[in-house]
Amino acid sequence: MKQLFVHCTRTVTQSSLLEDGVLTEFSVERSEGTSLVGNIYLGRVVNVLPGMQAAFVDIGLPKNAFLYVDDVLHPHLDRQPKTKPSIAELLKPGDRRVVQIMKEPLGGKGARITTHYSLPGRCLVYMPHADYVGVSKKIEQEHERARLKGLAEELREAGEGLILRTNAEGESRESLARDLEGLRNVWRHISERGAAAEAPAELHRDFGLVQRTVRDVFKPDMEALLVDDERAYRDARAYLRQAAPHLEHRVKLHAEAATLYEHFGIKAQIDQAFQRRVALRSGGYLVIDQTEALTVIDVNTGKYTGAIDLEETVFQTNLEAAAEIARLLRLRDIGGIVIVDFIDMTDEDHRRRVVERIEETMRLDRTKCQVVGWTRLGLLEITRKKTRADLMSYFYETCIACKGSGRTYVR
Repeated sequence: MKQLFVHCTRTVTQSSLLEDGVLTEFSVERSEGTSLVGNIYLGRVVNVLPGMQAAFVDIGLPKNAFLYVDDVLHPHLDRQPKTKPSIAELLKPGDRRVVQIMKEPLGGKGARITTHYSLPGRCLVYMPHADYVGVSKKIEQEHERARLKGLAEELREAGEGLILRTNAEGESRESLARDLEGLRNVWRHISERGAAAEAPAELHRDFGLVQRTVRDVFKPDMEALLVDDERAYRDARAYLRQAAPHLEHRVKLHAEAATLYEHFGIKAQIDQAFQRRVALRSGGYLVIDQTEALTVIDVNTGKYTGAIDLEETVFQTNLEAAAEIARLLRLRDIGGIVIVDFIDMTDEDHRRRVVERIEETMRLDRTKCQVVGWTRLGLLEITRKKTRADLMSYFYETCIACKGSGRTYVR
């Protein structure tokens, strides 16, 4: 059973996905500043750096955005030159370019931008200049993949690119055409604004958290979407009325005395999941330490002593930890490099099965993940795409006195 929850306060909006009562996805957005990923701007090239094959572009944010040469070339690999040109041949200071944010400003870095524009709908991602059709890997049936690809080829115009999202599975030609036409209209509006605007200027802002959650997460296999705010409730129903009318009746307004997150036990799960030490059901536990460069996760047996022998005890702990780690990466939206120090295993088959378990659980993640493999020191290396600031920043702030380096003194 899958249920989606949206909780709104004066300062933040939160969304949570529960699968059989277990929290698997969590997002939060402050009221005063929505996510920038997906926003489209008319920018002005400020500086071109051939040595870095990149340019800095003023898009109206406090820090100039970073545009890499690959994000200036044609989005279709077959249409790119065999020898990559210098960025100086493609851009010059003062040039105006329509760009889209693909990674938010993080730390002292500006946003990363691209000219490979993409507009997500409920069933499709529309790419005005990509000139190819793709189908989500999560649609596994070959006949359905072929059907959707055929429909997309019929619907798209010359030069357009389309990606069929997981939500497209089973949808009719009329539904896909309606989604596509809506996205085309958005792109026409962006193009018209870009032609008349002075750089830098914002041309398009992606949905806020409520509409993004309904668009990207709420699927036909979900039992209900419960919302505790009247305005968010109306927004969710309005979007579904246009995009997926058969799902509108599943949106419910939670008006009970207890708050939504406390009533369904979500708050307690969030509090536990964002601790440095996370307990496993068997009695083992994980220790999660995040740095600017990477995240390190240590697996421990804790109180779990097993019933057969040491190798089996270690294997069962690691197997449980593998699934929990994949869930926590998705839940905490941890991006970048992740190093997992599993308890040492001597059986090679056990090592293989631990990797299979973590890969299996990661398939549920909408963000691109990759298990790179075991290092020479027996550590498992994982990467997960990072586009936004880590969720931990919404709950914790670095101490202004010690800058995060403090320790408690023990006499």
